[in-house]
Amino acid sequence: MATADDIAGIIAQEAALVFDHFDEARAFAIGSALRERGVKDKLPIIIDIQLWDRPLFYAALPGSTSSNADWARRKRNVVKMFHKSTYRMGLEQGREDKTFPPGHGLDPSEFVLAGGGFPVRVKGVGAVGVIAVSGLPQRQDHEIIVAVLAEHLGLDAGKLALTADPTARA
Repeated sequence: MATADDIAGIIAQEAALVFDHFDEARAFAIGSALRERGVKDKLPIIIDIQLWDRPLFYAALPGSTSSNADWARRKRNVVKMFHKSTYRMGLEQGREDKTFPPGHGLDPSEFVLAGGGFPVRVKGVGAVGVIAVSGLPQRQDHEIIVAVLAEHLGLDAGKLALTADPTARA
């Protein structure tokens, strides 16, 4: 039930976190907010915001590695192909190895089922890009993006938050 609840919650997040427009200035503001949160909380993350045709914002915080950049690239590829968040895709596929089933024909070196990639959607247009965060457990990568987007769009992040992580320890 928790997985189904999370998938429904992510679908609601994707429907709510839509921009009226998205440009370089907005990407910089969102990227900067993600970076500020990461610095404040000492998170070893990278932040990568791109339109389909070009990068707009990138930051690597202390403790992040080149591996995080590669994970972000693979997450971007998933969002670009499916126009869904990567955490949702991972939950829907339910694969522990974080790879797509062989029948999809998607190379694991290019695509990964791991949370932390979120589509940039514009009203009346659809998905135009992606925000990727890598360096934390996948649910946390996803949650930081959602929280910052909600704040940026003036929405209540608490109402959009997923329920408590059932795998988290008390």
